[in-house]
Amino acid sequence: PTDLVEAMVLNTIAGIATAKADGLANPSVGLLNLDGTRQVGSILKQLQTGGYPVNFAASGRSDGGSVMRGNDLLTGAQDVLVTDSLTGNVLMKVLSAYSSGGSYETLGAGYGPGVGEKMSGIIMIISRASGAPVIGQAIEYAASLSQGKLETVYKQELALARKAGLDRLLQERKESAAGKAVEVIKAPPSEVVTEQIEGIDVLDLEDAVHLLRSKNIYAESGMGCTGPIVRVSTANLNQAADILRQGGYVSE
Repeated sequence: PTDLVEAMVLNTIAGIATAKADGLANPSVGLLNLDGTRQVGSILKQLQTGGYPVNFAASGRSDGGSVMRGNDLLTGAQDVLVTDSLTGNVLMKVLSAYSSGGSYETLGAGYGPGVGEKMSGIIMIISRASGAPVIGQAIEYAASLSQGKLETVYKQELALARKAGLDRLLQERKESAAGKAVEVIKAPPSEVVTEQIEGIDVLDLEDAVHLLRSKNIYAESGMGCTGPIVRVSTANLNQAADILRQGGYVSE
C-alpha cells in the first residue's frame, strides 16, 4: 500500500512476526515520531482491544509513551521500530555505515527480510555498500528466521490481526478519507509497466496514479530505490511524464 498509515500498520505486523521468528516471544513495539505515527498507534490500540496482542515499548524520555525519539533508537528501547519505508532505509544506512564514513556498511545484518502475504521463501536484503561483516550477519539472520519459520509465523500474526479487526479498521480509514476523494474512475486495462517516473511526494502518489488513469493511461504506484515512483508502460512514458508535470506532481 502507498497510504502511509496503512503501510506502517502492516509493517508493524510484519516486524512483530519477524522478531518472533528470530526468537523473541513478546517483542516490544515502538513508533518512530513521524507524520502518521499517532494514527498508527490508534489503529494498533484498537487491534489490541480486539484481541491482537501488541506489546508497546516505553520511551526512555521522562514523558514515556510508545512514540520513540532519536535517543530511543540508540538505547534500543524497542525490539521493533515502526517507520515508513524511506525513513527506515535512511536509518539503516546511517547506523550501519557511520563508522566507515558512510561508504561501507560495517555493522548490522543488512536490511532484513521481505515480508508480505505473497512471500515465498525468505529473501534478505543487502546493498552494494554492504561489507563482508554485514553479509555474514545477514546469512546468520536468514538462518535464524528459517529455523523460526518466518512465513508460518507471519501468516499466524496476520490472521490474528484480521480476527481483531485489521481489515475493517483499514477500510474505515479509507472510507473516512473518501469524503475528500476525487471522482471514481474506471481504470484502463492493465498492461506491463516497465518504466518509472520519480520525484513524486509519497503523499501525492495515489493522486498522481488517479490522474493518469483518468487520462486513460494505466499506471501503478510503487517504491523505488530513490523513493516513490509511478510505473507506466514504455509506450506511455513520455505522455505520462508530461501529464504529471502539468499537474504539478513532478518538476521539469
